[in-house]
Amino acid sequence: MNTFRSIAMLLCAVALTACEKNAVQDITGTLPGARVKFFNFGVSAPSVNFYANDSKVTAITSATGIEAVTGVASGGVGSGGFYSAIQPGAYTFTGKISAAVDKDLVISRATATLADGKAYSFYISGIYDATAKTAEGFVLEDAFVDTLDYTVAYVRFVNAISNASPMTLYAKNSTTGVELPVGGAVAYKAGGAFTALPGAVYDLSTRYAGSTTNVITRTAVSFSAGKVYTIGARGDITVVSTTLATRPQLDNTANR
Repeated sequence: MNTFRSIAMLLCAVALTACEKNAVQDITGTLPGARVKFFNFGVSAPSVNFYANDSKVTAITSATGIEAVTGVASGGVGSGGFYSAIQPGAYTFTGKISAAVDKDLVISRATATLADGKAYSFYISGIYDATAKTAEGFVLEDAFVDTLDYTVAYVRFVNAISNASPMTLYAKNSTTGVELPVGGAVAYKAGGAFTALPGAVYDLSTRYAGSTTNVITRTAVSFSAGKVYTIGARGDITVVSTTLATRPQLDNTANR
């Protein structure tokens, strides 16, 4: 009899421990196998939240508990430039207006099938049509080299300017003056291969095929050895101002 009573008391103790609010819970597990980074490079596009199918995957911190209306502004990168982990599979990626006016209206979309263990980037691109309330979009695989050489940096060029011809990115070492092409000419909605460069500070420029005239420039960009970067071209290529937000610009975002 005492034996049964002891067993019953032990089971009650286990049950109470499992239900206790301070009990340690096992929350370990593997992250989804694909990764996506989100860019709002639509010229004059409204701020957006990014979605994968019906799931929101970027957000702005809110102190009120109510969804922030700020979203990712034009020229911005979602989630602070970090990748979002996502299950492999087929997706429609969208950018939805975050403001109270036209809330959750889709302004851009692109479809892609994500593979396990690979990384991707979704770009809202081109020039925003304020009448139709639409912008273009595309998805690229971020095809890293299989084995990183930690003595060099890896850089690729993505062209998100709809009214620009294919361009080649050049990187000029600001100390030695040595200039190197970063891959070849890249058309709109495309990206070049990741190219190895010595870790250094560079002055960047893009040029059209057969031309020595710089189309877009950016100075004093640091590439650290062992890191991977994407230089993205955004803006309206016809804007000649050096201060307007819509001017053509080169964005530098670290991939890893």
